[in-house]
Amino acid sequence: MGSVLGDLLPLAVGVALSPIPIVAAILMILSRNTSGAGTGFAIGWVAGIAVATTVVVLLSGIVGGSDDRAASTAGSWVKIALGVVLVVLAAAQWRQRADSAPPGWMRAIDDFTVAKAVGLGAALAAVNPKNLLLCASAGVTIGGGDLNSGEKALATAVFTVLAAASVVAVVGGHALAADRLRGTLDTTRQWLQANNHAVMAVVLLVMGATVVGKGIGGL
Repeated sequence: MGSVLGDLLPLAVGVALSPIPIVAAILMILSRNTSGAGTGFAIGWVAGIAVATTVVVLLSGIVGGSDDRAASTAGSWVKIALGVVLVVLAAAQWRQRADSAPPGWMRAIDDFTVAKAVGLGAALAAVNPKNLLLCASAGVTIGGGDLNSGEKALATAVFTVLAAASVVAVVGGHALAADRLRGTLDTTRQWLQANNHAVMAVVLLVMGATVVGKGIGGL
């Protein structure tokens, strides 16, 4: 259990440091529907991470079959493949590092309802390719570990909590100290928007190299 949690930590940090969800959360809590949109986004973000990771954990168990050695080897190759894709995405993000223009959906956030905020949070966690690959890597790690059902559920919960921590901290911190944090949050938003691709490139490169290394080590 301890080794699996250790492997999950860098992946969770990778999801937590994703700039776009943090920027979206800040925009939500600075929008006209402050509390509702921010809370909805955080709920969708947590649910998206949990569902995406759980699905991969379950699929890993089904694909693994009864041959432990074959399952371990297959899991290692899946990790290598996921890691390579993350590195490729890192290169693509780095090539776009000069582009600081916010996507169109960010400009529409001011008018988001709670339901739209929940949907956006879930989509950024479970549909966005970069975060989905990190959640999938975590799911493969959990599903391929020597864990019983309860331990897999616990590992998934720990990963979800850590991965969602940044967005939850932004929304929760604003709820507790809105006036004091407004200036800091706006400054953070501007910096993350300007450096989104560069930050994401570094995160994806580190995570990709880590996942590939774990995969090679399991062969």
